[in-house]
Amino acid sequence: MRFLHSLVPSLLLAAGAAQAASSWGFEDATLSVGAKKADTAVKEKFSDKSLPKKTVNFGAADTLKIILTAKEGGKAKRPHQAFLTLQETESGLEAPFVLTTKENGKATVDLKHSDLPVQLLKSTKPLKATLTLAGFGSAAGYNSRIFDVEIRQDPNAVPPVYEKPLRYGKLEEIHHIFKDDPQSPPKLISIVFTLAVVAMVPLFLIGTFALGGNFAHLPKAFSTAPVSHGVFFASVVGMEFVFYMYYSSWNLFQVLPVIGVVGVTALLSGSKALGEVQGRRLAGER
Repeated sequence: MRFLHSLVPSLLLAAGAAQAASSWGFEDATLSVGAKKADTAVKEKFSDKSLPKKTVNFGAADTLKIILTAKEGGKAKRPHQAFLTLQETESGLEAPFVLTTKENGKATVDLKHSDLPVQLLKSTKPLKATLTLAGFGSAAGYNSRIFDVEIRQDPNAVPPVYEKPLRYGKLEEIHHIFKDDPQSPPKLISIVFTLAVVAMVPLFLIGTFALGGNFAHLPKAFSTAPVSHGVFFASVVGMEFVFYMYYSSWNLFQVLPVIGVVGVTALLSGSKALGEVQGRRLAGER
């Protein structure tokens, strides 16, 4: 029984030492707040067992600097994760700042007003400063509030302005305004060119008679090949009608298929009609 009583305290001490060896912490920490190149910076030493009790005043021209030695199980070691987080207690908005670490566990972080987001700079209540140290092993990480920071603004400077970020969502309805469809030329120009074309018809007839045209062969031509001559003449008139429709209302996509059909019809019927004319010419009738 005496042996058991003496063994229990030893086991408890060993368990406490094992628990301490399996957790992260820090020591030899120094907190300084003030101008970076001035000697008036406020400095305070602390550790994970003795944290600063006063709220840190962080002025607009100050630099907040923390230097510490990270430890795992009581031994100085470089952590895998090391950052200082400033959090607004009411909204929960926070901003993390990574500590620069070395192999011997030394870690440093420098903060200026320009490093903080506008939301934290506009905070009217002290911010909660949380230190996080952790590694890859099984040791428990350190994540605890170490002090509070009160943001002080320069009364002579322009206060920071928060700009609402761009967020994707439903926008107002957009009404598109398209250009008007292309219009035909003015009516006066159309009338002038129409009269010019009509005036060419008498000149065409006069030229035909002057060159020896013989309209007396029309009955024989139509009796010999009525389909060829009739379809060819209709295709010529149809092509003119297509041009008129394109000028008045049709667009290019409507005109092209019709022109293709009329053109093929004129080619086939015209070759037959010209064959009939050539036959009369070889017979000496022209």
